[in-house]
Amino acid sequence: MILHSHLTATFFILILTQFIVLIHLLPISHAAFTLLTFDVDGTLVKGSGEATVHSAHARSYSHAVSQILNQGQPIPRVADVLPRELYHGSTDGLILLRLARATLNGNASSSDSSSSGSGSYDHSSRLDDLFDCMYDYICELDPEEIGKYIAPLPGVIEQLNVLSTLKESVMCGLVTGNVEGIARKKMKAVGIYDTNALSPPCPSQKEWKGTQDIAFLGGFGSDYCSGNIDDLQYNHLDRGEQIAIAARRCQNILMQRKIGNGNEYDDDGSGDGNADGKVLKRLVHVGDAPADVLAAKWFSEQQQRQQQEEKHSICVGMVAVATGSYSAEELRTLAGETIPGVWEPVVLEKGMADSDFLKACGV
Repeated sequence: MILHSHLTATFFILILTQFIVLIHLLPISHAAFTLLTFDVDGTLVKGSGEATVHSAHARSYSHAVSQILNQGQPIPRVADVLPRELYHGSTDGLILLRLARATLNGNASSSDSSSSGSGSYDHSSRLDDLFDCMYDYICELDPEEIGKYIAPLPGVIEQLNVLSTLKESVMCGLVTGNVEGIARKKMKAVGIYDTNALSPPCPSQKEWKGTQDIAFLGGFGSDYCSGNIDDLQYNHLDRGEQIAIAARRCQNILMQRKIGNGNEYDDDGSGDGNADGKVLKRLVHVGDAPADVLAAKWFSEQQQRQQQEEKHSICVGMVAVATGSYSAEELRTLAGETIPGVWEPVVLEKGMADSDFLKACGV
């Protein structure tokens, strides 16, 4: 009887040991995480017809070009000198450079006349100064003036309130052509920041004075600008780079650093640290313009290349909302066919007011 009990215990210990070894050999299961990135104008907020001319953000372009490049002399408004396709759906950097070329080329009073030949002036080297000047202009205004002519679109506040409860599996941020500091001010002014849906920033993001308490995750117009103002493809290619920046920042936040080891977050995703078990598996961009659709599609193509090289890749979703200036059919044509697990676009005519919005985002 004693011998039988001893053999039974020995057998049990052997089985338990093998089970433990097997568990250690199995791949670690990571919790799938989703990043939702939102465009601003036409997606989260709707501007009146006057917004493109009279809003604080619209006025800041002319102010910056005047102060930084034209010795304080007046500069016409963007909508008065540029065709709509050169600023609608574009990024702040490209808009500034186009406005400067349209108004200053050949102007002897320009304080930055670095010519590249044939009367052409390249002001790319002054972009950081221009961004800061735009932001400083906005900072002089009260929240009511910043939010004038713009307001959240139907369904936006309600959907963001729901997303604020899903932070265990979802991060939310912006991917917008706006200067980051201006985006922060706008989101606070119209009540979007107060939904608590927008995730905290990656520590590598720029500290815009006076906005530390309203900062959030994203990729912004002030993060990247190609400087290519002749090829309209860069309206979406620059935005694609901003999506990539937001994705890297999200991945860095998900990678927890050992306390006190001195490691920092880097936008290239490098650095040592211990993972908290969560991995970015899906990114969904929400936007209203062709540039949004094409930017997300470009990012998806980059992820397909990663997959072919057997590197970590992200499934890219696109929720195209027909709440701006483009029809659902236009956006659907640009989005093209679904590639399951790789490129998963959805078009919603009612935008974030659609009852299926969260389902379309896959959350």
